[in-house]
Amino acid sequence: MASEDACPVDHKTRAAWLEQAAAQKAAGNPAPPPHPAKPAPPPLPAGQTCDSSAMDQTPAPSHTASSLLASLRLGTQREVSTIPRAAGEGASAAPANAEAESGKDKSGMWIYPSEQMFFEAMRRKSYDPKAEDMRAIVPIHNAVNERAWREILGWEKGRGGEGCGGPKLASFSGNSQALTPKARINTLLGYQAPFDRHDWVVDRCGTRVEYVIDFYAGRDEGKPGKSLNFYLDVRPKLNTWEGWKMRVGRFVGA
Repeated sequence: MASEDACPVDHKTRAAWLEQAAAQKAAGNPAPPPHPAKPAPPPLPAGQTCDSSAMDQTPAPSHTASSLLASLRLGTQREVSTIPRAAGEGASAAPANAEAESGKDKSGMWIYPSEQMFFEAMRRKSYDPKAEDMRAIVPIHNAVNERAWREILGWEKGRGGEGCGGPKLASFSGNSQALTPKARINTLLGYQAPFDRHDWVVDRCGTRVEYVIDFYAGRDEGKPGKSLNFYLDVRPKLNTWEGWKMRVGRFVGA
């Protein structure tokens, strides 16, 4: 199970996403509402996820009356991602998200939290979420994670994962306060620091490959139709020979 620290976002990440949502709205391109959860979508060739069985859709008892009314207006539908979730131990084990946290969905994909889940989880972590922000944060969160998965698929292409149905996401964790070595060096050189960091573990036919993702907020280019303006630095970790081989191969064009 992924670390709950990765979901929901912290204050720094939430502020970055809200800034992007405000830029979209100012440009006449508001963030779309979350899509309803699909009962069993076919596997797609692309597709982060932030699914958590610890999240529930019940308003916390500590809500004030006004906060409770606001939270009750939040959506409870969940979007099924295009990111395959690695099964549990054993060849016949069902996908980990085919149980209670994903209802009756048997797709084997990770499933994003609803607006209500996102809001309640942030309150449990002692943040100060605003119900009206969830409509902007949740779809941006989903879209950014989908982009991260597409970047990982680019790294994984041609490395043997196709032989077992493609690579699958086994787990993830997030810590916006822990700079990667690359991000720390770039920050010392005067470049912008990432607003978030995730560590993902990918299952490639039984081989675990670890990735690190630095999330950067891009500049508002003011271009029509520019729905998201984020830069994701996705790369294998250099903690294994496989990670070094992949990074060097990309560098030399192999």
